[in-house]
Amino acid sequence: MQTGARDSLVAAQSPPGDGRLADNIVLFGRALRKAGLKIGPGAIADAIEAVEAIGIGSRDEFHAALCSTFVKRHEDIAVFDEAFRLFWRSRDLVSKMIAMMSPVAPDNREKEKPKPGETRAADALLGSRDNRRPERETPDIEIDARFTTSGSEVLRRLDFAQMSAVEIAFAKKELAKLELPLDRVRTRRFQPSRRSAKVDPRATMRSALRTGGSLILPRFRQPRDIQPPLVVLADISGSMSQYTRIFLHFLHVLTERRRRVHTFLFGTRLTNVSRAMRHKDPDQALDECAAAVRDWSGGTRIGETLKEFNRLWGRRVLGQGAIVLLITDGLEREGVELLAQEMDRLHRSCRRLIWLNPLLRFDGFEARARGVKAMLPHVDEFRPVHNLLSLADLVSALTAGRAGAYDPKRFLGKQ
Repeated sequence: MQTGARDSLVAAQSPPGDGRLADNIVLFGRALRKAGLKIGPGAIADAIEAVEAIGIGSRDEFHAALCSTFVKRHEDIAVFDEAFRLFWRSRDLVSKMIAMMSPVAPDNREKEKPKPGETRAADALLGSRDNRRPERETPDIEIDARFTTSGSEVLRRLDFAQMSAVEIAFAKKELAKLELPLDRVRTRRFQPSRRSAKVDPRATMRSALRTGGSLILPRFRQPRDIQPPLVVLADISGSMSQYTRIFLHFLHVLTERRRRVHTFLFGTRLTNVSRAMRHKDPDQALDECAAAVRDWSGGTRIGETLKEFNRLWGRRVLGQGAIVLLITDGLEREGVELLAQEMDRLHRSCRRLIWLNPLLRFDGFEARARGVKAMLPHVDEFRPVHNLLSLADLVSALTAGRAGAYDPKRFLGKQ
């Protein structure tokens, strides 16, 4: 049975009365599904039963009933809230008529940026209206596009939190096309070599024993180059959940094509999701990560979680010149003394510590927060992570080495 037929059956099970509340709930569920939420006919039927159980009371109670049945993941709360605000807003006809008859002064105020999830919710609710409009015949216009910007280039610079569902799907495909870093470090171990760089005494003697010593041919060896371990500490608090979820798709590509990628998620506690990220299907991998984490979109305790990582996992995953990617906004709510101490310990345990902060998308960013001031002296690079272009720059940085343009000292001087 198709999805539309199932929704029609759900709509047929309407509560008694002349209202169309059940039909509106069905339409609202379809809009949420189009916005990216995983909603089936069973969830829509449960939502109708929940509304019947609580009755038509306050708006908050109605919001809680629908949210408890439709939202299955913490990161979908922002999209649900925006869709609920747009779909179930009050239609005050008198106020609208007064507003239409009254003169309107020009609005010269600076437009605010859309909230996270607002673009996807608006596309899901209002996108069908544009499809119903009759097509108009437009004249052919020739445009000189030599000095214009392509749509893909604009999307690469678009903030992850402001992307629609279609743009996020395109971003995931672009992440899979990124060229992986070619960073390699030289170890103290050796591997066989055909060049006469350095004689391998043990291999030479083993080869001579096979012939009884009648023929001794020298064997050679050279230092072994390997890709260093990549350790990721990603913040999943309320202000970072949208960026971290997109970044996890990038990490899934790295985990699939590169060995020794360790992923940890932290909010109020630390969770190791390295095994979940090894699934071939990225959606299944992220679903298992969300199921393993209990504090997604909650608070954050950076100092305590770094202390737990240094104590339990530092010696296990930070060997052989590991590179650490720390993804957080640095807004610590507790004391910063512990944060500075654990950041210093983490910096001394790895070869390179890169801090990825989405707040750097603002041109006037300054290190004024106490947590940011405590963390900056102990990182090697301070980079943004809010769009596809920043992730491409990160891949290039892992291959080329440290870049002076992202030196954290330039922010320390502004205090």
